[in-house]
Amino acid sequence: MYGTPYSEALHVVERYQLLDYEDAKDGLERDAKENQRYLPGINPLDFDPNYRGKHLRLQFTVEDSGDFTMPWSATITYGRPFGEWAEYVCAENIDKYNTEKGPAVPTADRADF
Repeated sequence: MYGTPYSEALHVVERYQLLDYEDAKDGLERDAKENQRYLPGINPLDFDPNYRGKHLRLQFTVEDSGDFTMPWSATITYGRPFGEWAEYVCAENIDKYNTEKGPAVPTADRADF
């Protein structure tokens, strides 16, 4: 709920890639089996399984010698939803939607790049 622990040594690399359907198909199938898609207010079935246009792949690697023994990576491929892309809760505004008070969520005043 509050993200991954991190230290001052945190380094994250994100890579976004726009893919044709044929290039995205394997990732979409894997994600459907392995990843729980929870977007508040969005039913995972609201994504159009017949869409054959462009898809978005996000690959990221997390390095943090202060909290992890080795770097770790993940990939997720996004299909197109029916209708408009919906906005959902991110770490910066989770307090608006979280009724249980827990540890403070870190925020940034500006990008660090």
